[in-house]
Amino acid sequence: MRKYTNTCVEELAGELCAGLKRLRRGYVDAAELLIRMIETGRDYPFEFIFFRLTGYRPPPGQVSAGMLQGHGLLGDLQSLMFDVCDSFELRTSDYQGAVFDTPSLARRFNISTKTVQRWRRRGMPSRRLIFPDGKRRVAFLESSVQWFTDNHLRDVSRSVKFTQMSTSERADIIRRAKRMAAFTNCRLSDVSRRIARKTGRAAETVRYTIRNYDLQHPNETIFAAMPNPLGDREKASIYRSFLRGIPVPMLAEKYYRKRGSIYRIVNEMRAKQLLNRPISFVPSEEFELPDADELILRIKPRGKDGAASEARMARAPAGLPPYLQALYDVPLLGAESERDFFRRYNYLKYKADKLRSQIDIDRVRTPQLKEIETFLVRANVVKDRIIRSNLRLVVSIAKKHVGGAQTLFELISDGNVSLMRAVEKFDYSRGFRFSTYASWAIMRNYARSVPKERYQLDHFATGHDEVLDIAASLRTYDPNELNMSELRESIEVVLAQLSSVERMIVTDHFGLDAQTPPKTLEVLGRELGISKERVRQIEIQAIRKLRNIMSLDGNEMLV
Repeated sequence: MRKYTNTCVEELAGELCAGLKRLRRGYVDAAELLIRMIETGRDYPFEFIFFRLTGYRPPPGQVSAGMLQGHGLLGDLQSLMFDVCDSFELRTSDYQGAVFDTPSLARRFNISTKTVQRWRRRGMPSRRLIFPDGKRRVAFLESSVQWFTDNHLRDVSRSVKFTQMSTSERADIIRRAKRMAAFTNCRLSDVSRRIARKTGRAAETVRYTIRNYDLQHPNETIFAAMPNPLGDREKASIYRSFLRGIPVPMLAEKYYRKRGSIYRIVNEMRAKQLLNRPISFVPSEEFELPDADELILRIKPRGKDGAASEARMARAPAGLPPYLQALYDVPLLGAESERDFFRRYNYLKYKADKLRSQIDIDRVRTPQLKEIETFLVRANVVKDRIIRSNLRLVVSIAKKHVGGAQTLFELISDGNVSLMRAVEKFDYSRGFRFSTYASWAIMRNYARSVPKERYQLDHFATGHDEVLDIAASLRTYDPNELNMSELRESIEVVLAQLSSVERMIVTDHFGLDAQTPPKTLEVLGRELGISKERVRQIEIQAIRKLRNIMSLDGNEMLV
């Protein structure tokens, strides 16, 4: 999805993109009619926008988002048109009359492509259509261009009458640039903007003229040559800064790049992350059907209470803690609803994986990345719904295993991790209920992770200084007369002080369980559904906790 000013319009765009394909072209055309109606100085109620786009007038109070400013609404409607166009195959042949791409429209009016882009920013409606060569590009209908030229005569006339820069004008720009560069400490972008204000030319035209002069006169350059290409480390730093919210103009100034270059780097890093991200799903023949979107992604009818028709609500027993009471606010899923949710969840990941295989790292397309990310986000929403409706199952099983070193809430936390992994691996097509599969997975995990009294390790993996330091600090044996049985018992006593996740990470990473070999942080991260760095942080936290325990007197700790 593109960036929107109004969240309500962004959410509506997502719903329209997931709607029936036969209706989506109508949504695009309705959005253009709205663009022609909107005035930047006025505010519009969201109910009006909703009705003009969908033709549906919701009951009073069902859709309410206040008033939307006209200026931001224009940009949102154009973004909505692009997103809906990208959600299905809409071709130039689907429209009567001429259809222009950016270069052909520029040739028609004898203007530059940058002028066409400026017209778009000023309100000329555009779409993303598939042209006869099979490529999807920005497109302008003849009717859209005619409307814009009729309502923006002054801007169009000035652009059409624009003349090429003369030799004297070019020389004047170079003279001004040399003087500013010699007596001020301005950057090329600053000089270009100041000269543009003096000469009446566009800042980009001035910048291009100066840069072209530097390329033709390498011994008399006004500004230094462009910096060397950025390496992977710099690109990764730019991407992290972008995710932290640092503005693109600030990044462009810091790395001596144009804004467009920063956006290309960000998209490149996004594409690499998507290519490296594991996307697993349970395949099905249904996913290959031509009408799979209609069968799987259609919205199911809702009951009077707003929940799915098969969902079952239950009253929370008295005396439960607030956290456990909240679990009863989410209805259980019936057999049909559960199957639909799992089918939709795996299908969304299937579509994301299929679209990801089409990524060309050398020519990254922003709409393609956004579509993949949208599929993954929608899949996570479905997964979250499945998990929340089965949390009561974890609680019921955890209550039967209370009594060891772990508290009820530690058992619930450990069981939730097993539930998440079960959602990933469950094959809905076999006809079994998920609760059966999840119960088996959770109980199997408890059988492995719940500590038993005087649990004996058959094997102790040495070679890890931190673990040996922990054992040595217990002072429960003589290091000169090492007794492996006592050593294993002592370490087990210490590990019992950790939470279930901390104990799992320390045990599996250092190979303290004879039944499983040592695991890397990356493998542990995949099993827990968290990042490798987060596993490292938990391990450091656990070791720090163990060292604090070791600072106590050994006898006091063992009481």
